Amino acid sequence: MNLIDVPQFIKTYITHREESLFLPDQDIYKNSLSERIKGRSVLVIGGAGTIGSSYIRAILKFEPASLYVVDTNENGLTELTRQLRSDANTIVPEDYKTYPMNFGDPVFEKMFRDHGSFDIVANFAAHKHVRSEKDKYSIEAMLDNNVFKAKQFLDLLLEFPPKHFFCVSTDKAANPVNVMGASKKLMEEVIMAYSERIPITTARFANVAFSNGSLLAGYIERLFKKQPISCPSDVKRFFVSPDESGEICLLACMLGESGEIFFPKLEEEEMVYFKDITLDFFKASNLEIRECKNEEEAKALARNLKETEPYPVYFFDTDTSGEKLYEEFFTDTDLVDKDTYASMGVIKNARKLPMETIDTTLNELQALLTSGAYDKAAIVNTLKKYLPDFEHIETGKSLDQKM
Repeated sequence: MNLIDVPQFIKTYITHREESLFLPDQDIYKNSLSERIKGRSVLVIGGAGTIGSSYIRAILKFEPASLYVVDTNENGLTELTRQLRSDANTIVPEDYKTYPMNFGDPVFEKMFRDHGSFDIVANFAAHKHVRSEKDKYSIEAMLDNNVFKAKQFLDLLLEFPPKHFFCVSTDKAANPVNVMGASKKLMEEVIMAYSERIPITTARFANVAFSNGSLLAGYIERLFKKQPISCPSDVKRFFVSPDESGEICLLACMLGESGEIFFPKLEEEEMVYFKDITLDFFKASNLEIRECKNEEEAKALARNLKETEPYPVYFFDTDTSGEKLYEEFFTDTDLVDKDTYASMGVIKNARKLPMETIDTTLNELQALLTSGAYDKAAIVNTLKKYLPDFEHIETGKSLDQKM
């Protein structure tokens, strides 16, 4: 099997950028970034994931004095440390610690209180998959991680306020059609309620090409295991590279004014169909494909596939809940600044609700979840009460029911 050069493939076939989209702003604000990061203490939650680890690589270029990384993925933290320690161009602070723990657990609070205030805090802990809304249990877990634990952490930060706090969002929070997007939109509402007391920014950004758990990263796994590939033919997305995902988060975290929501300056014509990426992926891998009529045909052909035979691929029209055929970063009611930064736009008028309203919203959700008398539809309806732009797409079919 011909292994493709993934970073180069991303540049050539997906983003069509040889240099980072955010390089102009990194150059313009290089001195400001250095002044705000060098010698500072940094805490990154969810740092073993694709975006969190990219953020870490970006911030280490500016030589912080300490770096603490928290993630529930112990193996991911191990690999992160190996990567950082093995890179000749990366300076790892002497005070570097990784903690395999959940940021909502008591042991995390113990660690945090013992350390005291961090200068820079970034939270990347999130359920990020649309497939995570398959039933009421998966939705409850997603809301707990994306919303309830985020608020619990913000209450802790009030006692130890950082100079900069960043909490990752998603492009799917703009006019959300799935519960994952709605949960991140609600997370935005929560953090904005704290933005007068803690310097908080967030960012919505495009799909991260070949990120952990993504459809594209799955292609490499499928090829190694000689399993067929399936791909939506009608879905197109904005894309950034893994490095770019960390860079926009760093710029938003360090440069933004409290309450601002950042997004990459990408135009509609820059969206790419997954089908086109898939065809290019096989072309770059020097493999021919055989388009199959259904999953059964694709699996049957893969069972006894010879290396000289075309690879089975099934392209399908999207029919699962919560899938949006296109993406957007802001809505018609948002006040958008596209002039301040070369590569980023900023939503300036994010809604800042009173804390009493936030508490009422979350209490109602929590009461529903603890009542036992609820289903997915009840959760969706409760979210709709507080998120006017939430128009859920329900088809009765989950991504977990597909190949």
